[in-house]
Amino acid sequence: MSRVFPYPVLAASLVLIWLLLNSFSVGQFLLGTAVAVVASQAMAALRPAKPRLRRWQLIPWLVGVVVLDILRSNVAVATLILQGDRRDRVSGFVSIPLDLRDKTGLAVLACIVTSTPGTAWVEYAADSGVLLIHVLDLAEEDEWVTLIKTRYEAVLMEIFE
Repeated sequence: MSRVFPYPVLAASLVLIWLLLNSFSVGQFLLGTAVAVVASQAMAALRPAKPRLRRWQLIPWLVGVVVLDILRSNVAVATLILQGDRRDRVSGFVSIPLDLRDKTGLAVLACIVTSTPGTAWVEYAADSGVLLIHVLDLAEEDEWVTLIKTRYEAVLMEIFE
């Protein structure tokens, strides 16, 4: 069974999502199961490393912080767009030196930055550890560096490293 479904939770999730996006019928169930089997085996071929969680108790706190930041950012971006006065607004790129080296932690940070409206993960240089992000409303570059390093990176380092 583990050869057919090496990642059973992934396969079950894919079948459920498939059925939610399509109709609940036997044909769709079989097609969704076939897609799940192929995706599960493709995931096994990638052989992802299992993340090591050092302090998993911080995950709910981080999720809460991220949700609040996303809500706050949604309001800020909507206000910026609806006001229409763009003369005082400047967008730009910010380089942030990161101490975080764990691949899973970096992937989570990429999801956080990208899912927050007004910011985008542009590039990460693994050799130097420098992250480049784009900010829609860049008032002060140092504030963004401090925000990413203290609010997200420090917690992710505690969780993963």
